[in-house]
Amino acid sequence: MNTDILEGKWKQLKGAAKREWGDLTNDEVDQIDGDMERLSGLIQERYGKSRQEAEKAIEDWCRSQSL
Repeated sequence: MNTDILEGKWKQLKGAAKREWGDLTNDEVDQIDGDMERLSGLIQERYGKSRQEAEKAIEDWCRSQSL
């Protein structure tokens, strides 16, 4: 997945990300600012997932958002 696309569309996707990963705070979602590594780290922390699981969850979510 192209991380530039995620960064470029983050403002449009923030609401969908918040719905997908509801344990993230609004401030955290704002701070992610499309940074896939930051999002992955927060998913690992909040949901107890491995790095690979978090990255796969992000990739699956991006596909569902047509990115």
